[in-house]
Amino acid sequence: MISMFDKDGNGTINYQEFGNLWKYINDWQNTFRYYDRDNSGSIDQNELQTAVTSFGYRLSSKFYGLLMRKFDRNGTRNISFDDFIQCCVLIQTLSAAFQRKDTNRNGWIQINYEEFMELVFSTRILIPFTGIHFGF
Repeated sequence: MISMFDKDGNGTINYQEFGNLWKYINDWQNTFRYYDRDNSGSIDQNELQTAVTSFGYRLSSKFYGLLMRKFDRNGTRNISFDDFIQCCVLIQTLSAAFQRKDTNRNGWIQINYEEFMELVFSTRILIPFTGIHFGF
């Protein structure tokens, strides 16, 4: 996460960079709290669907089930704060990569297997709170 805000690339963050990181985390906390309608401290599938839909994504119930299985680490049918952020960042990042190929802006692209692999592997994905980067 530090690397997301280390704008000068020196491996550390200065006071201004820390301020930006703090704001980023607080913004996510506020978003999480807003969509955690039952104040359980976690996001269930309905809350996740409400959140992601409000962000402008139109996905099927089946896909939300997949997201829950992927990001529910504890098998409780709920997603924790950091997993919620990871889920949302991943949706946004992969959607942006898709949109670069969707030149007609109709929600459809036609690519072959290698183009798909290039799309995935050339997409820089940072998983917040883990420091894990995907992409080459």
